[in-house]
Amino acid sequence: MLELILTAPVVVASWISLQHYGSVVAPEAFGGGNKLLHNATGGVGMVEGNVGTLRTGLPWQSVHDGEGLAHEPLRLSVLVAAPRGAIETILQRHPGLRALFGNRWMHLLALEEPGQAARDAGDAGWHPPQPIG
Repeated sequence: MLELILTAPVVVASWISLQHYGSVVAPEAFGGGNKLLHNATGGVGMVEGNVGTLRTGLPWQSVHDGEGLAHEPLRLSVLVAAPRGAIETILQRHPGLRALFGNRWMHLLALEEPGQAARDAGDAGWHPPQPIG
């Protein structure tokens, strides 16, 4: 069950989170531009106006309300109530998932003890458990 959760909903959540994150922190590179000028193109993105670069991110109006950002751009934190060894076994079987955490696109925390979380440090192992709350 843990493997299914880490390889399905966590991956989908990463897509959503990273699309929001990229559309806010680098809108010219990863955002969708102005939705008022959008023309759907090939079912994979938008073009502003009748020509231009294919934009696959979120339109600015989806991440900004005209006065400020709709959400603070944060990288997704995944908290898993499971032993670190079990989590590590799954990450070794799924290098793409390991890369999301190892390259710091998302943060992975293991909740093994009540009120304590150990943070994944990628190839460096795990940071010791720290109090949470």
